[in-house]
Amino acid sequence: MRTHSIRRGPAVEAGPPLSQPPRSSRLSALRGAASIASAGALALLGGCSSVLMDPKGDIGMQEKNLILIALGLMLLVVIPVIALTLWFAWRYRASNTGATYAPKWSHSTAIEIVVWTIPCIIVITLGALIWRTTHSLDPYKPIESQVKPIRVDVVALNWKWLFIYPDYGVASVNQLAIPVDTPVSFRLTAESLMNSFFIPQLGSQVYAMSGMETKLHLIANQPGTYAGRSAAFSGPGFSDMHFDTLATSRADFDAWIARAKASPAMLSRGAYEQLAVPGEKAPVALYSNVAPGLFEGVVDKYMRDVHGNPICGTGTNVPALTFDSSVAHAPAVLAAE
Repeated sequence: MRTHSIRRGPAVEAGPPLSQPPRSSRLSALRGAASIASAGALALLGGCSSVLMDPKGDIGMQEKNLILIALGLMLLVVIPVIALTLWFAWRYRASNTGATYAPKWSHSTAIEIVVWTIPCIIVITLGALIWRTTHSLDPYKPIESQVKPIRVDVVALNWKWLFIYPDYGVASVNQLAIPVDTPVSFRLTAESLMNSFFIPQLGSQVYAMSGMETKLHLIANQPGTYAGRSAAFSGPGFSDMHFDTLATSRADFDAWIARAKASPAMLSRGAYEQLAVPGEKAPVALYSNVAPGLFEGVVDKYMRDVHGNPICGTGTNVPALTFDSSVAHAPAVLAAE
């Protein structure tokens, strides 16, 4: 067997040893880097705010409470599991010779009862809670109130929102005005692409789909300006498809209606067809007059044959909306791209 001998020369021939920073200095540097990273993360998150957790209406408040209750119930399992995982890792570490060593242990009836009973109770509680709130927070369910609701018909265009007030004969683009403490009854449809109508601080979102009518009931209990948006990607203009919800006193709402009635613009069927052409960053617009049955015509335009006659036994007397097929298919192509 051959052995290797190591010859050691004088230290001066090997050269001076490389200098190493002290351990305390390296730890200080790591702590400093961690502090900078934490401060940067906090700075980036400082501009974030959860409007969903700051509701301004009864529906939004109920949904916030539902989220918090469900989160708390689920954390009843998550937090103990995380805590016990860390405790077990520390208690039974290799260096702890005082911990019980039981390699053949495999079962405990008491532990099985705990780990199965508690989750079952939580699941049953969550199921009952979700069943009840699914019915109480149904977006189609009218809000009980002594005040007569405001009716608003919503048409999702590409890429803008059209609001029609059938009781007042006015309409607006990218601006929704509602009185506080007054239920709002929405009917929604879409010109072509499906969109999601959502006012986070007031509550539920619902989809607007072409050829269909969906419903939503909301209420604002505090005056303010609340952001509304489309919560579903629908093409290149999606990022600017938002609107302001003006929740005002009844007097200010009546003043807004009067201002809309004084607008020189009128939403005839021809004007609607021009408005329905896809466009981005549409400005706020008010219309003093709306063609009768315009919303119903948008919903039913796909329920007619090539001659404009109703099909599927709809029997509607609303005039058919004519539209250019090339324009109608353009948004779908853009969205696909």
